[in-house]
Amino acid sequence: MQTMNQLTLDRLTCLRDFLLLSLSALLMPAVISSAMAQEPQTNLQRTAIQAGMFQINAQIANTPQQRQIGLMFRKDMPTHEGMLFIFEEPQKQCFWMKNTLLPLTAAFVDDDGGIVNLVDMQPQSTDSHCSEKPVRYVLEMNQGWFAKKKIGKGYKLKSQIFSGK
Repeated sequence: MQTMNQLTLDRLTCLRDFLLLSLSALLMPAVISSAMAQEPQTNLQRTAIQAGMFQINAQIANTPQQRQIGLMFRKDMPTHEGMLFIFEEPQKQCFWMKNTLLPLTAAFVDDDGGIVNLVDMQPQSTDSHCSEKPVRYVLEMNQGWFAKKKIGKGYKLKSQIFSGK
């Protein structure tokens, strides 16, 4: 009887070790991804966007991971810089500011570069800010940049990215 109990105990120990190893293998990518996400994105491809006489140097976030991280964890951003989020299809876009340390203004932009609407967003908030209609582009700038330049709804931005150029 003792041999049977020892055999059962050994099997249970092996099963436990297998389950722990399997669980750690499943969780490791999430842990690595989370750790990597703590770093701000500063080396993305860039594009020039013309807003009247002002030029914006915008990082391009066009993959799901780049869009998910966005401007999170950035402690500062030069005045003339921003981030352009590019989506595959026009749809109602909604943004929030969890883990984003900078106050930002989001410009929801049509395919031709026309600004559909602008929203100011507060740091580290989970409040949702949405486009008034389906769009493919969202340009985030330091909060107040558009207002200071008197750029608002209906204004046309120019870039090789937009179909209206």
